[in-house]
Amino acid sequence: MPTTTSALSVPSAGAPFEVVQLERRDLRDDDVRIDVAFAGICHSDIHTVRDEWGAAHYPIVTGHEIAGTVAAVGDAVTRYKVGDRVGVGCLVDSCTECEACKNGQEQFCTKPSVGTYNSKGYDGQWTDGGYSQQIVVTERMVLRIPDGIGLDEAAPLLCAGITTYSPLKRWGAGPGKKVAVVGVGGLGHMGVKIAAAMDADVTTLSRSMDKADDAVALGASRHIATSDAEAMKAARGSFDIIVNTVSADLDTEAYLRLLKPFGALVNVGLPTNPYSVRPFNLIGGNKVLTGSQIGGIAETQEMLDFCAEHGIAATVETLDASDPATIDAAYDKVVAGGVRYRYVIDTSTITPSA
Repeated sequence: MPTTTSALSVPSAGAPFEVVQLERRDLRDDDVRIDVAFAGICHSDIHTVRDEWGAAHYPIVTGHEIAGTVAAVGDAVTRYKVGDRVGVGCLVDSCTECEACKNGQEQFCTKPSVGTYNSKGYDGQWTDGGYSQQIVVTERMVLRIPDGIGLDEAAPLLCAGITTYSPLKRWGAGPGKKVAVVGVGGLGHMGVKIAAAMDADVTTLSRSMDKADDAVALGASRHIATSDAEAMKAARGSFDIIVNTVSADLDTEAYLRLLKPFGALVNVGLPTNPYSVRPFNLIGGNKVLTGSQIGGIAETQEMLDFCAEHGIAATVETLDASDPATIDAAYDKVVAGGVRYRYVIDTSTITPSA
């Protein structure tokens, strides 16, 4: 039989959060039931809840940065046992049969893959995410959280961590490489920490100098205000890799000019408008303008192990959700850029109203 759990839900676009009793399916043979301890707030959650990307299925429970412990396992589960520290990211299922799945790139499953929330599962049921006290996920999509990383600071790694780790690894961040990270926020602060742990020379780029000291504390060598035309001009031709973590509409060509020949500008944010680039700004220097999504399950586990090995994790502010209005206010603060650097919800505080 299905089980019920307390969750934070939004009934319609523009409505405030409310506490509901959510049904989770009974365990299948390959399922893991997780007691969720913390759920990170990703900007994608906000876009979805506010129906800014369209096609949101209400009522909706968001959250794809999930950390907790195993509460129960199905009869065929072999990787996990009750009490294990685990996490769930952006995916809860994939077909296992297509080329992408066989290559460990489940995020590109052609069936397609099933998202942790606002996604229709292969059983025809809509998925609900981690703003809840329990979740049930097939064993293949569960990640092991290494000892040494607190569950609160591990939760954002399941999206923000892998979203920045994957392109940094792919484009060769490491000793002797100069990396710039655009934006010092939920994604950007992880990009700085991870690139620095890879022994790259890291520079941060944002509109002002407000976060300069923070950026250096996170691992950057220097900070450039993009509003400073002279500083931007002086930085031309400086970087091997630029990871753009912001979703604002930027002057893409201005950032391409900061690259060395053969450099890559990697976008992980989702701006509203199309990029505008004249071909010469790519051809002149054999430069690459590209994008990056999350990583597959194996790469996400690799990222978690890397972070544990190097003693890094997300910098978080924990939210008490006993009043659901706290989450509405947190969303507004994320949009305003006022969080240092990732909100996580203490799901134990989600309680039905009297």
